[in-house]
Amino acid sequence: MPVAVNSAPPSLAARMLDRLPQFAERVLASGLGLSASAADLPADHFAEVLPAIYGCAHAFLHSLAQQRQFTRAEVATFVQPVVERHAEDRLPLPLLMEAVHRSGQQVLQEAVAVSGPADEDQLIEFGSRALELLMHINLITVEGYAAVEHSIYHPEREARRALCAALVGGQPAEEQAARADTALAERYSVLAVQVRADPQPAAAANLVVRRRIRILQRVLDRVAGPTALHTFDGETAVVLLPGVLGWPESAGAELATELAEQFGTDVVVAETPGTGRESVPEAARQAAEVAQLAHMSGRPTGVYRLDDLLLEYQLTRPGVARDRLAERIEPLRQAPHLMETLDAHLRHGSDRKAAAAEIHVHPNTFSYRLRRIGELTGADPSDPNGSRLLSAALVAHRLRPAPGRPATS
Repeated sequence: MPVAVNSAPPSLAARMLDRLPQFAERVLASGLGLSASAADLPADHFAEVLPAIYGCAHAFLHSLAQQRQFTRAEVATFVQPVVERHAEDRLPLPLLMEAVHRSGQQVLQEAVAVSGPADEDQLIEFGSRALELLMHINLITVEGYAAVEHSIYHPEREARRALCAALVGGQPAEEQAARADTALAERYSVLAVQVRADPQPAAAANLVVRRRIRILQRVLDRVAGPTALHTFDGETAVVLLPGVLGWPESAGAELATELAEQFGTDVVVAETPGTGRESVPEAARQAAEVAQLAHMSGRPTGVYRLDDLLLEYQLTRPGVARDRLAERIEPLRQAPHLMETLDAHLRHGSDRKAAAAEIHVHPNTFSYRLRRIGELTGADPSDPNGSRLLSAALVAHRLRPAPGRPATS
């Protein structure tokens, strides 16, 4: 005689997991729907919140099913990026806290909706764990807002930015130094930072800038300490390191490497060490120019000095020869694939196979393009003399001042 098997109903956590996609949307709607302030924000302002709710709820319910604690570190994985964005956007903290608690209420309602009379113990356990989750979210939110406020908007940091701008601009700096509670040094190491940045939608531009300023400040504090000054605007910066402290030679390289990792793009740093305070404006101008040359020349992340870019620097000096060189590339402007081919050829030299592979074309196609470049420019890239001429011409073309922009003197 077959033995009847009583299959236990799915746990409360399992039932909620089955309905997670639907109730995650209701949790978000509940958090935002009762706030008039939230309704005034752009429609996509909370676009990343739903994936965070879904991911956090999924991990939380799994931990509940496995009868283990859902740690604050796990919660932070989902919550902290969202909190940082809202803090950088200066979304009012009370508004965010209200939304979090409205969402928490909705989570409890969802649990009640899928439970039955036999689930009383599970429901009590769920409520207790949900309150613990809410506690973690609250603490992460408050700490996140405090960290962003301190790193970006703290008055002392703003005073130090103003001090750096005064030193770079050659203006009297004693009053700014007093406001920043910072002693003026007799000598500074001058660093110019240039970030390779992709165009951002207008709605996201301020967010990206604020986030990058916060990251640079955190990295600079770690690499160079709290006495470093900077004027970072999200893409370029002048950083002043007081010379009396004897900064390690690796400070610039560490700054470039860590910023590149944090920003996910190339970061070049130009360095002029041991500069007297009165010479900071000229050193900053030259460092910024070297950083821009490295950036525009496609140099990878790293630290550069004038000696590393002598050719590029000289080719940016105004003159007939520079303009004539740049004009040799003009016929290729309307053919981006030929510009790409020339650039790959110049970087790989005689290794035509590797150059072709880099731009994903057949070597025969690559050879045809080189011949076409020779026809249009009058210089054969396969000939050593022609290759040198085209290399200089490409540099002059890339670094040539745009119409209406003054040439570098």
